[in-house]
Amino acid sequence: MHIPDGYLDWWICVAMYVISAIVIGYSIRKVKGKMDAQRIPMIGVVAAGIFAAQMLNWPIVGGTSAHFVGGALAAILLGPYAATLAMTSVLIVQCLVFGDGGITTLGANIFNMGIVDVFVGYAVYRAFKKYGAISSFLAGWLGIWLASIACGVEIGVSSTFAYKIWVTVPTMGIWHGVLGIIEGIATMGVVSYIHTHHPEKMEVAT
Repeated sequence: MHIPDGYLDWWICVAMYVISAIVIGYSIRKVKGKMDAQRIPMIGVVAAGIFAAQMLNWPIVGGTSAHFVGGALAAILLGPYAATLAMTSVLIVQCLVFGDGGITTLGANIFNMGIVDVFVGYAVYRAFKKYGAISSFLAGWLGIWLASIACGVEIGVSSTFAYKIWVTVPTMGIWHGVLGIIEGIATMGVVSYIHTHHPEKMEVAT
C-alpha cells in the first residue's frame, strides 16, 4: 500500500502532507504529558513489530501491492493518537531508509496507513467492544480495507498514474478486502493474547 514517488499529482501530495501534518500535530498535543514509564516502551515495541510485519509485501494487479498494515492493532494497544505517532515513525523510517514509499507521497502514505487505518480501526473496536474478540477482528479488517480505498482514490484520480479510479478502487478494495481478513485474524490474535496474558498492557484511552 506504500505509494512510490511519481504516482500522485503534486496537488494531491501537498494536500495529503497538509492533512497528515494537522492530524500529527493534534496527536502530539493529545499525548503530550500522558507518556509514562510503561507506555513509552510499549509504543516502541508496537512500532517495531509493525515495522517488521510491513516489510512483507504481496504484489497485486493495478500497479500496487498489499501487506499487513497494523494501524488498527496499534490504535487498540496505544490509543489512536499515540498509534498515529507510532505509525508515522514507522512510515518515515521505511521511506527514508528502505525506500518503501516515496518522499513526495509520504503524506499520503501516512494518511492512509497512519490515520485512516488507525482511527477507523479504533472506532470500530470501540463500537463492537462488547462483542469480545470479534471487535478486534473487525477493526483490523475494516481499518485496512478503508485505508486501501483511500489509497485507490488518491492514485486513481492522479493524472500521472497509469490506471484510473474505476480500476484502482475496485482493485485495492477487493484485494485488501480479502487480505484484510488475514489482518483481522492477526489483530484479533495479538489483542486476545495480550488481553489474556498481559491485561495491564492494554490501553484504549482517548
